[in-house]
Amino acid sequence: MPLQPIKFYQTGSFVVGNRLLDPDERAVQARIDRTNSLNCGHRACQGCGEALGARYALDAAMRATGNQMVAVNATGCLEVFSTPYPETSWRIPWLHSLFGNAPAVATGVAAGLKAKGRSDVRVVGQGGDGGTVDIGFGCLSGMFERNDDVLFICYDNEAYMNTGVQRSGATPPAARTTTTPAIGPEPGNVFGQGKNVPAIAMAHEIPYVATATVADLRDLEYKVTRAMDFRGARYLHVLVPCPLGWGSASGDTIRIARLAKESGLFPVFEAEGGEVTDVSKIRRRVPVEDYLRLQTRYAHLFGEHGHPGTVARIQAVADRNIRRFGLVEGE
Repeated sequence: MPLQPIKFYQTGSFVVGNRLLDPDERAVQARIDRTNSLNCGHRACQGCGEALGARYALDAAMRATGNQMVAVNATGCLEVFSTPYPETSWRIPWLHSLFGNAPAVATGVAAGLKAKGRSDVRVVGQGGDGGTVDIGFGCLSGMFERNDDVLFICYDNEAYMNTGVQRSGATPPAARTTTTPAIGPEPGNVFGQGKNVPAIAMAHEIPYVATATVADLRDLEYKVTRAMDFRGARYLHVLVPCPLGWGSASGDTIRIARLAKESGLFPVFEAEGGEVTDVSKIRRRVPVEDYLRLQTRYAHLFGEHGHPGTVARIQAVADRNIRRFGLVEGE
């Protein structure tokens, strides 16, 4: 069933999670039978977008598979804060892989299940942008080429947050990290580097590719559910703001994720067989400055000694995304 947009209204009460809707229309997180795949007790930072995204995504995957699912997790923030030895916050079958081989391990799990004739059990691999875009990129490409029956989810917080906020292949231009300091005539990460993994996944022409953010719960849950309708390799790239690495307020995680989409810096779309099939239109277009100013990793771009030319270059990136994906009606 296609995603059904829901309009929310102020009720004058503390109603949460759209429980006023009919049961069949409610989000997974609003259901009393949700799995709580990532349960309480983990040690994520306050306002962590990755913890939020993982819970949403895996609860949706569990519901879509009738609770017949195995998750493979790359080393990184998500693994470290959820499984401090000898504890775990996971309530599902869960395996920890090395930093760079989660797609290969997930492939092995899928192959083992196939050998046992267990077509009912599905496999989800997951990792951050470091383990996906950089260290695990070769394994991921191999998974795509073989069309292995795995959904791989990248929780993109745009740097190596677990090891000290170093630049990754997903770090955006001009962003300050510990390895791209805000110094020199062009401070922060340089323009023209990195990888667009959703586009690379599409170039492999795998069955399903999508992007999402933690600002739209229903869209994220829908795309995970939709991915489970396919067999073969599938890829979901989720933007998950990191208050620690981005220098943002813990209460602004959802707001920042929404501004990333509404500015055009993070296009939200679906693709099948290498072709874009649907895009989430921008509702209220905002300048990239509204997004950048909420994060101290971009603080060097503003103020008395700011870099308005760099802000203009970032705006041009957003404008190109808007034209390329048709994110605004009439443009």
